Amino acid sequence: MSNDIIKVSRNTANAPTSSVSTQTVAFSHYNNISAQLPVNPKTDEIVVGNVTVQAKQCLINIKAIVESIDHVMDDVVKINIFVKHIADIDAINDVYSSFFQGALPTRTTVAVAALPMSDALVQMDALISNGEGTAPQAPCELIKVSRNTENAPQGLYSQTVAFSHYNNLSSQLPIDSKTGEIVKGGIKEQTTQCLNNIKAILNSIDHVMDDVVKTTIFLKDISNIEAVNEVCQTFFPDYVPTRTFVNAADLAMGALVQIDTVVSHGDGTPPQAPEDTALIVIEASNTDSAPKMPYSHTVAFSHYNHISGQLPVDPKTTEMVAGGVKAQTEQCLNNIKAIVESVDHVMDDIVKVNIQVKDIADLDAVNQVYCTFFKSDLPARTSIGVAAIPMGALVQIDAVVSNCEGTPPQLETASSLSL
Repeated sequence: MSNDIIKVSRNTANAPTSSVSTQTVAFSHYNNISAQLPVNPKTDEIVVGNVTVQAKQCLINIKAIVESIDHVMDDVVKINIFVKHIADIDAINDVYSSFFQGALPTRTTVAVAALPMSDALVQMDALISNGEGTAPQAPCELIKVSRNTENAPQGLYSQTVAFSHYNNLSSQLPIDSKTGEIVKGGIKEQTTQCLNNIKAILNSIDHVMDDVVKTTIFLKDISNIEAVNEVCQTFFPDYVPTRTFVNAADLAMGALVQIDTVVSHGDGTPPQAPEDTALIVIEASNTDSAPKMPYSHTVAFSHYNHISGQLPVDPKTTEMVAGGVKAQTEQCLNNIKAIVESVDHVMDDIVKVNIQVKDIADLDAVNQVYCTFFKSDLPARTSIGVAAIPMGALVQIDAVVSNCEGTPPQLETASSLSL
């Protein structure tokens, strides 16, 4: 593996610090920011007030981190908002847009069963553009490109924001853009509509579904996974992106499903030359050392690898490991480690980790195991509590990994990109 590009982990005293994560981890042309709770960094306590006050504090914390690394809020590409009550979205929106001067970032909003501090009503994480890159990359005045199409639902977000070699799409609900309403039918019909909305956005920017590298699928009922996978297969018949399922406590408009998408962007954003970048290859990879899935273990594109959500399953037995949350956390991380090492990387190449726990009180136990898997600065991190995890697991973990060597700019046939 090339060691040319350097991962940069940073903290500021102007935002809450944590012993189990770094506030921001930059690699190449992106910064990954850890989830921010509505905590006053001077008191280390949740701010007093309603969800509007708490949302403002989350955004103040993100702004403090962003400014500490010489960026501004309009460099934000994506924000994820986790709420205790889906009805609080309108109140959050009242303060949200005031933090941005230009086009809004892409966005995901979902209600979850629990947040890491019991008095918290909201938590937010973010992805930031990083035009200067990380050493030894030369600073480059790359342009962030925000776009919308009338062929997909619109809201208090940009449908897609491209920067350098990635597009991040706002999560898509099963809304018919012509009526503005949830489509009729069950989980399959709603999943189809979500994916059709994603496809419409991609078509509007001259991309296709096979450019998708990662989907995060939020489900009201975790038992619907098989039905969702059946629909997804029709949209990804050959190459299959990485995937993580998250049990949502609630979704906007009473939806049953919502899908978040990360997309490769081979043409780059100006002043990158399309003729130099359009042939960058998506590299999907699996290993026998991690549990087999109906989707890719890891998909690399340019300078990042995206890893599917890992359950505490022993790949040799294909069964859940025996024991409590510590044993299950160790297995999840061993599976991630196996995938990371299968593509000639190490755990310290990870820039962002997302953790779901069945019982939010288990986070202390998770952390005891978690920190032993890293030798240097810890990744940025988001942790949420969910009511259910596939296979009845107590924990599930996914990750984003830096990819120094990048992926090759060379011609590939469609069949060579298949798994």
